[in-house]
Amino acid sequence: MMRLPFFDFRAPRTLEEAAQILACEGPDAMPLAGGTDLLPNMKRRQQVPKTLVSLRYVEALRQHQLGPTGLRLGACLTLAEIADDPRLRNGMKALQQAASQVATSQIRNQATLGGNICLDTRCNYYDQNYEWRKSIGFCLKKDGVTCWVAPASRKCLAVSSTDTAPALIALGARVRFASQGGGREVPLSALYDNDGIQYIRKKPDELLTEVLLDSLPGWKSTYWKLRRRGSIDFPVLSVAAAARFSKQGVVEGARIVVGSVASRPLLAEEAEKFLVGRSLTRDVIAEAALLGARLAKPLDNTDFDMSWRKKVTAQFVTCALQELRGDDMQTERLRWTHHVLPF
Repeated sequence: MMRLPFFDFRAPRTLEEAAQILACEGPDAMPLAGGTDLLPNMKRRQQVPKTLVSLRYVEALRQHQLGPTGLRLGACLTLAEIADDPRLRNGMKALQQAASQVATSQIRNQATLGGNICLDTRCNYYDQNYEWRKSIGFCLKKDGVTCWVAPASRKCLAVSSTDTAPALIALGARVRFASQGGGREVPLSALYDNDGIQYIRKKPDELLTEVLLDSLPGWKSTYWKLRRRGSIDFPVLSVAAAARFSKQGVVEGARIVVGSVASRPLLAEEAEKFLVGRSLTRDVIAEAALLGARLAKPLDNTDFDMSWRKKVTAQFVTCALQELRGDDMQTERLRWTHHVLPF
């Protein structure tokens, strides 16, 4: 039985109080929202903060507001609340689809949007208990000096496994941070680094407070996820796609994001540029799928054969673009994801 290490516990009631505690405690403190990622990591001694700062009673982090310019989502909204939000069923459907496919319904009731955005990177050599990791001399990400995925690599190659980040990046989302020294706002696509250890550009004293989505008239979006089972599992490949169409069905703007094949979500910029000015014919979709799949260079550190995962990337981009075109893709979803979405 894995037990949590000892830690101090703080339960601030305001955003200002939470920021003050994080600033005073420094790197030894970590915010606790749903805890569905952090607490298992603590049991495995992957993360061992001396102080946990609970965000449960900070009401400002659970606000959501729809205005004429877009949507503001508090970082502590649960993934279940995101999945059930009818306001996302038009141009922002990719976010709803992503949130609805995370883990299980019980975990979605606890896990938060901000927690999934900041999700720790994963690897078969890292996501093990302490004794298992000790038996191989640990790994580069935690306590060791060797990346067992690629022993010659000087960089950790653990994989970004967040579901919501690729969808949000495809939707052009921004995130807002608060700290005792002030706040800042950045595009979500600029938040991540392709490094399994230093994967997120967030200071220890910063607190993710909300996600900002501009209004997306004329846009459609979708999210596709590969995993062995129809629930529970983290993605080992994901594709989020969004496009704006003219009345004639010509693509006026596009974003394609490939997730879970690197330490950060990857923007398929070549495929995006290729699509603009074209209709989604079979040949156009096939070419865009090949361009998008070029980004995928998966390694042998998650489930499934890595060469097969690379081949599936083109198929997933194809399915995503066909769905944006208006095709009924429920049969294909059941075939590839073992999951039929109700929207």
